[in-house]
Amino acid sequence: MRFSVTVHDLAHQCDGRIAEGGPSTEVLVCGLSTLDQATADDVSFLAKAAYATRMATTKAGCVLVSEALYTRTLAETVPPGTAVVLVPDAYRTFVQLMHRVAVGRPLPDGMRSPTATIDASAEVAASAAIGPGCVIGAGCVIDDGVQLVANVVVSPNVHIGAQTIIHGNVSIGHNCQIGQHCVIHAGVVIGADGFGYFEHSDGSYEKVPQVGNVVMGDHVEVGANTCIDRAAVGSTVIGNGVKLDNLVHIAHGVHVGEHTAIAAQAGISGSATIGARNRIAGQVGIVGHIATADNVTVMAQSGVAKAINQPGVYFGSPAKDHRTALRIEGVLRRLPELAADVEELKRSQHSHNDTSKTS
Repeated sequence: MRFSVTVHDLAHQCDGRIAEGGPSTEVLVCGLSTLDQATADDVSFLAKAAYATRMATTKAGCVLVSEALYTRTLAETVPPGTAVVLVPDAYRTFVQLMHRVAVGRPLPDGMRSPTATIDASAEVAASAAIGPGCVIGAGCVIDDGVQLVANVVVSPNVHIGAQTIIHGNVSIGHNCQIGQHCVIHAGVVIGADGFGYFEHSDGSYEKVPQVGNVVMGDHVEVGANTCIDRAAVGSTVIGNGVKLDNLVHIAHGVHVGEHTAIAAQAGISGSATIGARNRIAGQVGIVGHIATADNVTVMAQSGVAKAINQPGVYFGSPAKDHRTALRIEGVLRRLPELAADVEELKRSQHSHNDTSKTS
């Protein structure tokens, strides 16, 4: 989807001001792009000094620039055909424009596909949209404005809160609860059995029944092909405002605190408690039955093997305070040199001892 607006009107809508010396403010722009890929029809943005050199080669019709970055030197690099609109925060303003062109609700409110299967005992709000191939089980409650896009399987006794959008091929297990204004992307599985087995003395396994559920708060977004397992007993809990990337695994009985963000390929083991406002980077592994404090950041590919009790930034495997981890990494990089120094000291000491014996 595209929009159409003059640079003059765009500046007015963004509460910005047009820099002097540019092309006509009646130039029409109708798309969004990066500085490198933009054409004369596009709006782009510059919010970090590190990308300022790209201004000279951009073909964008208009660039939103954070006022703090717009020096005389930068102004001299702006191509003649590019208008500059100065705003307090170019990235935030650009995101607001992205909201204007983003695809909103994929289905018409109240749609009922003839290929959907809805159990007679399910309560589905009149404004909810049920797309092709969806299955809604017995005792489900689907609130106002919910959208099940296609091939969504909702097992019995699931409650989905108002205005939540669930994309294609999502599966939600029985008795789970999904909050309001959530977005669940394609291929997500919520409420599959947790990985629970009892090991016998002969090494064989007996399945531990997983009789709990998943409880998801409001304004949660779950990326494609992420899996959130049901608890063995009780609930796996995803707090309000949590953002999960693609390919994240949340194991049984985990509690994720509100407004925590977890990047792709991270795995949280069973019964771990993740604090509020944590930032878990890609490929982080967190062992089970531990807790992290609020306001913790764990950097990519770290392994969290014990509780983190203080806010801060952590890195490494096992994860440790970021500054400590960097000092250790610095020493490790020098190991060959240090080993050579040790060998030289040993040779010197050996030579000194030999000299002492002969004197």
